[in-house]
Amino acid sequence: MVRNGAKMPSFCLNRIRPHVKVRSPTIQFNGGPNSAETDRKTDDSGNAGEENSDNVAKAGVRLGRKIMIVVDSSYEAKNAVQWALTHTAQSEDVLVLLYVAKPSKQGEECRKNIAPRISDFLSSMRSMCKVKRPEVEVEVAVAEGKEKGPTIVEEAKKQEVALLVLGQKKRSTTWRLLMMWAGNRVGGGVVEHCIQNASCMAVAVRRKSKKGGGYLITTKRQKDFWLLA
Repeated sequence: MVRNGAKMPSFCLNRIRPHVKVRSPTIQFNGGPNSAETDRKTDDSGNAGEENSDNVAKAGVRLGRKIMIVVDSSYEAKNAVQWALTHTAQSEDVLVLLYVAKPSKQGEECRKNIAPRISDFLSSMRSMCKVKRPEVEVEVAVAEGKEKGPTIVEEAKKQEVALLVLGQKKRSTTWRLLMMWAGNRVGGGVVEHCIQNASCMAVAVRRKSKKGGGYLITTKRQKDFWLLA
């Protein structure tokens, strides 16, 4: 008897893509008058398929997804990057590390002083990603906004990302009770805003514990799904 396993959510499964071209074998006829013509057409069709693939590559068409990860110096953001690298990124995907900065009240001079630090931080994060997954393309982006949630949602929409990944803090019991009591009357924070309003799929990631034990995943439809990995 075959026992069906539990069905995993779609966001936990890596998308499988074919990497091997299979060409149909040449059909040969025994002495038929059109056998040579058939062989020639079959070879031509195979060559045309290869030429089309080359043309797609030359045109710069992206075959994979664009995955945006919101980063900062927090422990939760680093866990989100780690989860994306190990659980969802494929070799054809593009990772975008997004840093959100608040507009400077001190003007242009202060912005010039802060910019190098942000640049150095993003450079180190990008290097870390390339060490762990050298085959994955990694980009960095900086967005400014007074409110972090709406800024992230707008940037994800502008860059047409397929998946938005955010690190999530462990909420206190008091906070969870408050949210249950308030219902939809309270926004709930940056992560909750992104999950509810992003035009793409948004995933909040949190380590179950600092010693390991997998991840707790929250999406628009599922809350604190335990992924043991």
